[in-house]
Amino acid sequence: MIMLDQAHYEQVVEELGSLNIRGFTSWKEVYGRGSKDGIPHYGTHAWPSVNNAILTMVEDDRVQLLLKRLREIDEESANLGLRAFVWNVEDMI
Repeated sequence: MIMLDQAHYEQVVEELGSLNIRGFTSWKEVYGRGSKDGIPHYGTHAWPSVNNAILTMVEDDRVQLLLKRLREIDEESANLGLRAFVWNVEDMI
């Protein structure tokens, strides 16, 4: 699960493609704020920015490389915010 400022969306999708991670689902206009020092993303006059979310299933051998690239994107514009969470998928159809 990747939570990202809307400004990062195209770059993150390009990174997925470059790693041959084809399948994903995304949500636009996701609201919230970071748990440490993230600014609110509420889509309001006071807090106009919004987030997007991307859910993708990534093969084990690509997870660390994807996380590395996402960290690099986040470090380029840390004030925008980008977080990724990894869960194990036990089974799927």
